[in-house]
Amino acid sequence: MSYNLAKFRNQLLQFGLCATADMEHQLIRYYEILTEWNKIMNLTTITDFDEVLEKHFLDSVSIANYVEFSEIIRLIDVGTGAGFPGIPLKILYPHINVLLVDSLNKRVNFLNDVIGQLQLKNIEAVHGRAEELARKKEYRNQFDLCVSRAVANLASLSEYCLPFVKIGGIFAAYKSIEIDSEVEQSKKALCLLGGELKDVKKFELPDTEYSRSIVIIENKEVTSKKYPRKAGIPGKQPLGME
Repeated sequence: MSYNLAKFRNQLLQFGLCATADMEHQLIRYYEILTEWNKIMNLTTITDFDEVLEKHFLDSVSIANYVEFSEIIRLIDVGTGAGFPGIPLKILYPHINVLLVDSLNKRVNFLNDVIGQLQLKNIEAVHGRAEELARKKEYRNQFDLCVSRAVANLASLSEYCLPFVKIGGIFAAYKSIEIDSEVEQSKKALCLLGGELKDVKKFELPDTEYSRSIVIIENKEVTSKKYPRKAGIPGKQPLGME
């Protein structure tokens, strides 16, 4: 099948990105594997090629405008689902070491199939809950950048994600444009977790009407060992909002 990537290439350029022919081939194959698996399990409601390019791939790499990826060595994607944003970021930035985390084993099987078929190196998919993995020495405070597109309150996401981040590292949450009240409500949680809000970037994906926010949080100090709380609690009782 023939795919037209002309618009996508131009959109990437507006983020200062340029995909090589090999990268484009990997993205196309990723799309094909995604739609194949989507027939037998629910990975995404978006299956049209152009929509996947914009709403999944372009959205995933939109963070390039706000994070200096030349300085990122280790990245963790918490609640990665079908691999967004971790796999598109790995494809565009092959030098980074990536850990994909998801709580559903079937999705991890899908991710491993993608990793294998795309022959990606230095990337691993792990089955587990963030609340449990963040307590393991090999993961805690080990990552330069934590990203998440997971659908969760910012206070809850911060509790899941900040324990993975090195001191001076960044947690970046992909959010909708309507984020102001959520940011305000997360301030107590950030204080308790040792994080500091650095910026909220609001923008439209190039040549679309799709609006997005990326919340940039720096890990300023070692998170107390009591966080994250036991599985299920951060989602049901967000810090500072109990």
